Amino acid sequence: MLRNFFKIAVRNLLKHRFISFINLFGLTVGLTCCLLITTYILNELSYDKYNANAQDIYRVTRTFNNDNGVVSLKLSTISPPFGYYFPSAFPEIKKMTRLLDNGPIPARYKDKIFNQQGMFFADENLFDVFSVNVLKGNPKTALTEPFSIMLSEENAKKYFGAEDPMDKVLRFNSQFDCKVTGIYKSFPANAHLHPGMLVSFNTLKDSVVYGEQNLRTNWGNNSFFTYLLLPSNYKPENLERRFPAFLDKHMADNYVGKTPSKLTKLELQKLTDIHLYSHTDYEAEPNGDISRVTIFSAIALFILLIACINYMNLSTARSALRAREIGIRKVVGARRKELIVQFLSESVMICLVAIIIASVLTWSAIPWLNKASGQELSFSTLLQAKIIIPLILTPFIIGTLAGLYPALFMSSFQPVKTLKGLFKVGGSSISFRKALVVTQFAISIILIITTFIVFEQLQYIQSRSLGFDKDRIVILNHTNEVSKQYGSFRTELLQNVSFKDVTRSSRIPSGRLLDNMGASIMNGDSLRPVITDIKYVNCDYDFISTFGMPLAAGRFFSRNYGTDTLNYVLNQSAVKAIGWKTEREAIGKDFKYGGTSGHIIGVLKDFHFESMHQQITPMVLIMLPPSNTYYNKVSVKIGGGNTTSAMTIMERTWRKYFPETPFEYVFLDDNFEKLYQSEQRQATIFTAFACIAIFIACLGLFGLSAFAISQRIKEIGVRKVLGANISTIVGLLSKDFIMLVAVAAIIGFPVAWYAMHSWLKDFAYRIDIHWWVFIVAGLLAAMIAFVTVSFQAIKAALANPVKSLRTE
Repeated sequence: MLRNFFKIAVRNLLKHRFISFINLFGLTVGLTCCLLITTYILNELSYDKYNANAQDIYRVTRTFNNDNGVVSLKLSTISPPFGYYFPSAFPEIKKMTRLLDNGPIPARYKDKIFNQQGMFFADENLFDVFSVNVLKGNPKTALTEPFSIMLSEENAKKYFGAEDPMDKVLRFNSQFDCKVTGIYKSFPANAHLHPGMLVSFNTLKDSVVYGEQNLRTNWGNNSFFTYLLLPSNYKPENLERRFPAFLDKHMADNYVGKTPSKLTKLELQKLTDIHLYSHTDYEAEPNGDISRVTIFSAIALFILLIACINYMNLSTARSALRAREIGIRKVVGARRKELIVQFLSESVMICLVAIIIASVLTWSAIPWLNKASGQELSFSTLLQAKIIIPLILTPFIIGTLAGLYPALFMSSFQPVKTLKGLFKVGGSSISFRKALVVTQFAISIILIITTFIVFEQLQYIQSRSLGFDKDRIVILNHTNEVSKQYGSFRTELLQNVSFKDVTRSSRIPSGRLLDNMGASIMNGDSLRPVITDIKYVNCDYDFISTFGMPLAAGRFFSRNYGTDTLNYVLNQSAVKAIGWKTEREAIGKDFKYGGTSGHIIGVLKDFHFESMHQQITPMVLIMLPPSNTYYNKVSVKIGGGNTTSAMTIMERTWRKYFPETPFEYVFLDDNFEKLYQSEQRQATIFTAFACIAIFIACLGLFGLSAFAISQRIKEIGVRKVLGANISTIVGLLSKDFIMLVAVAAIIGFPVAWYAMHSWLKDFAYRIDIHWWVFIVAGLLAAMIAFVTVSFQAIKAALANPVKSLRTE
């Protein structure tokens, strides 16, 4: 019997090649998209799960509140004294390990010098908590001794080539040496952080590097990633409930006259939740977003739904062509159950072929998805038992779901009517097909609108004025070596007409503003604390001239005033936050910041230091004394000449003054582009899949309209004989489908508005959702439908009516 079902299924598929091709092509493309998106989703959901203890590892995060209880800062890092007190305060902690990102640092081995990224100080028990593949060295002792270092396999090759790295010495920042005690395989791509070097945490006890006293008492340096390994099935809430008492006990001296637990809070974050759910103000690396996973899951579902709708539509539409076959089979004894199995076998067969082709296409398309998403996806992600088994069952599931209604519908035909030629496709079937077409185009309209708005928002944030000039500014790293010869380097650069200005600062625009030391202003005869957090940036005299930042009132720091190291410059947002009505009112006011009293000498016009995701933050610029070199970046403004020539001169000058610091740079405008790289990639992938979904919908409409018109071919012939012209016939045949698109638009508009309104909330500065976007989307969908249907309608209208009527 199964052989007979198979043979009949093949015959029917070959007999109706056009509809069979549309069904197969639509399902193949839909399943390919689903498999690609599934690969991406599985990768996103797999982060950090490779760790053997993944379910029991938690990261400690810290939240800061202002005096009104409003969250002002949330960090994924905490200060070192927490790690000092945690083990004795909470004995249920099985293991605690810490990582400190050192930031970029010059590293030398013989004549090789690199500006090393990804160097972390790590506790010696790191490998007891995380699963790391150690290739050389003893993981139990490799990070025990001070100034010992472990390298990733890639960094070992970078510095030592074919040499054995073990026991070799690397010199960092021209300050200290570290001996290589181990080599480890790089952390997997699906880890939330990727250390390239691990330096013994005990190295930090050296006063040249950090100092043992600071590790016990410096509550202000919240830079340490701290991970806890808790007992299996332990409820983290039990530990979190005891954190407030811990804070009140150990941090009372840091919050004199206040309750520490009301101003700061510790929380536990599950390791496997970090990548998709953690969006603190400081992360080890950019994370993913669960909302993005949800969006692409919805797109995969939409595409598959559209492909299945195509199948159901075309299968029920062609039922009239198989009515006589069904009648004969019923007369000779076929039961309804057998007919249902027959029709479902055809559906499953198409799906089976589609899934095989889709698997091949997925394998070949993954490199494109990697390039578009910036990830390292692999087809092997799908080669897991939990994926392969559902994949094998997919043809049967989708084939049954997509083919069930057509099978039930066609198996219900009455043989008497079908054999007498009295059978016509009923109104209920037509209504169902119309509902399916409406669903398809509602999804298509939603995708068109969301694509429009996503690109409009991205265009807005890229074209909106930042409030300063970001072009032709080169950013360099400021190291200890740079600080000693910075003045000479700056002077020599500015002697060349290729350079307009040079400055240095603790942070640069395109970074985050995280540093706060507490502000106070005069209120009558006494100082009053400012409730709003005001972030600070250390800078020198040339900061605003280099970046082209305009003043709203007062002046900037000047070499003509020796007391400017005790003065401050605010931005307009800080003035408003403090409560002054105008910028001029702020000039000359007493201002205390971080324990240092001075005066406000200037107010900068607001500018976007951070991305458009954040509101403009109240900030204060601080001018450090010449002896203080707390700077991280050097910014060079290139003039209007040849940039390549200027970069050559800059590199030559850099190497002259800083031979121990590699010449590595970025352009500021590239930094700002990277802030929105995630959204750009999301938009590219989203648009590609949206276009595919619309294409599949059009493909189905094309097939459905071809069949619908073929059923009215005699009517068209009669109308032509009676004098109807081509435009009248095309309008008549297209009208029904255009009406369905109008209904789809009514359904799709509110759904699209809600989805985009929610998405735009992630941006502090965003576009308004304009009404014309919906009109354009509706008209575009109608035009697509009209063009799709018109191709068949014009073909029918041009046919000779004599041929269509001769068969009567």
